[in-house]
Amino acid sequence: MALLQILRPTLPILIGASLMLSLSMGLRQSLGIFLQPLTHDVAISVSDFTLAIAVQNLAWGFLQPLAGALTVRFGFRTIMMVGALLYVAGLSLMAGAQGFLSVMIGAGVLIGTSLACTAAAIAMSVAARAVPATVRSTVLGIVSAAGSLGALLSAPLGQMLNEGYGWRTGLAGFVVLSLAMLPAAWFAGKVDKVPLPPRGPDEIADTSAGVAAKIAFGNASFVVMTCAYFVCGMQLVFITTHLPSYLAICGMDPMLSAQTLGVIGGFNVLGSLFFGWAGQRWNKLALLGGIYISRSLVLAWYFMLPPSPTTTLLFGAMMGFLWLGVGPLVAGAVADLFGLQWQAMIQGLAFMSHQLGSFLGAYGGGVLYDSLGSYTMAWRIGVAVGLAAGIIQLAFALIRPTEPPLLRAA
Repeated sequence: MALLQILRPTLPILIGASLMLSLSMGLRQSLGIFLQPLTHDVAISVSDFTLAIAVQNLAWGFLQPLAGALTVRFGFRTIMMVGALLYVAGLSLMAGAQGFLSVMIGAGVLIGTSLACTAAAIAMSVAARAVPATVRSTVLGIVSAAGSLGALLSAPLGQMLNEGYGWRTGLAGFVVLSLAMLPAAWFAGKVDKVPLPPRGPDEIADTSAGVAAKIAFGNASFVVMTCAYFVCGMQLVFITTHLPSYLAICGMDPMLSAQTLGVIGGFNVLGSLFFGWAGQRWNKLALLGGIYISRSLVLAWYFMLPPSPTTTLLFGAMMGFLWLGVGPLVAGAVADLFGLQWQAMIQGLAFMSHQLGSFLGAYGGGVLYDSLGSYTMAWRIGVAVGLAAGIIQLAFALIRPTEPPLLRAA
């Protein structure tokens, strides 16, 4: 009740940011449902489709710092509204695709650019600015949890329309869902009227984007977090892009992939809430290391066993719990280290590394499958580098600990 009283004045902003994040991430995470029918119908290869998804992730990653920097000049509302319009355009072009070029521009360039303006870095920066520091990590977890719900709707809906009416109708359904991002972005944009809190002694405020970036990359904790973030992107996008194809190859019911993506979305809610709560109390960077190690062990366990509906859904539940919990921890760590004015840009700089990993997970997984005829080598690489990144992140966080806001305030 006390938390609700604190948040009541900014609820329209938080609800708008949550809905925008939910749709942008949920629709994007469900595109793998259309891999098999789309590639067959328009005569492109699996690696062609995954190249488009890889370009989407690169565009998202490399444009994220720019979008974050532009919010300082033009405000959040303008950037988010433009991003929402680009998402609608990208899905529309993808739904009408007749070949590789349409898939590349729609799924790759347009949706990738849109995600830089509507997804986690921007939504989390909006939420962080709207609330006091004493509840910031918890609220970031709540927004991330609400943002997880999109996959619960989009994955089953897309698969149902795909099976009943074809993949073009499934993507048309996604276009309709994406229209709701426009009012969500408008309400979230009210954060532009919320004043920044007084600057702390170590926070970056009135300076240029170049100086802010230089300060961020001069911080060892930020550099280690950014490098480990690469592996996070590689693992997650490999799963969202290739799990439907892997299950189809193994003879599983096509609906199982949609159900698994939905389960991932559902357990994202629990994981986001837990890690948002935990980040308010314990070392955020150490928690990130624990997530990466746990994910890698779950990935190894699942791919070492013959897939079944039970193990696949259990895999989705465990991976989902460890999925978007990274979001509030990274956003909270950046806000703790550098303040709020340049948070969106600095978080975007870290996210570039994440998206380079996403490129490798999407495209590299497709290349390895086309070359070797299986996903065995791809998941082994994902497990090995995930364990290495998690151990390094955890060790560095314990060597150079940072106190969460509640402990600093005590």
